[in-house]
Amino acid sequence: MTIKSVLDRTGTDSELDGIATDIGLLIVRVVFGGLLAAHGAQKLFGWWGGPGLQANADGFEQMGYNPGKVFGTLAGLSELSGGLLLLLGLLTPLAGAIVLGTMINAINATWAGGLLGGYEMGVLFAVVGAALPFTGPGKFSLDAGRPWERHGFVWGVGALILAVVTGVLTLILKWAL
Repeated sequence: MTIKSVLDRTGTDSELDGIATDIGLLIVRVVFGGLLAAHGAQKLFGWWGGPGLQANADGFEQMGYNPGKVFGTLAGLSELSGGLLLLLGLLTPLAGAIVLGTMINAINATWAGGLLGGYEMGVLFAVVGAALPFTGPGKFSLDAGRPWERHGFVWGVGALILAVVTGVLTLILKWAL
């Protein structure tokens, strides 16, 4: 008996294989979106051992983002809203752009620490933010089947452009102010 004959009898395709990609996208969205939203809540509200708004603002000023209150609040709101939108699979291209634009600044802020122990977390979040506008959020999302559902090449490129423009604009404002 060969492996091929066993596979031919049992089959490798399941009725659930049609939603396997959607389940994978759900897992990625929920984990990454939830973690990013939690980071935003730490910055804004001090939840889960986070700094809270004032300490976050002070930290942003030390990184050269002045006024720290504005930039720190913007970062927290971006992480919270981008993370929640990803988690829910809602307005996915916009969510991806928010995440990627925010992570461009996070990578810049942690660059001196090197890849491992420095900016690797920013890269991980940035990759998810960049990829999901191309793939879409999957069937298990608030975008699925809605009139506003958008994904694919054009929406992915649009999200990348929006993210890079806003991320770089924020860096320019950091250096100019």
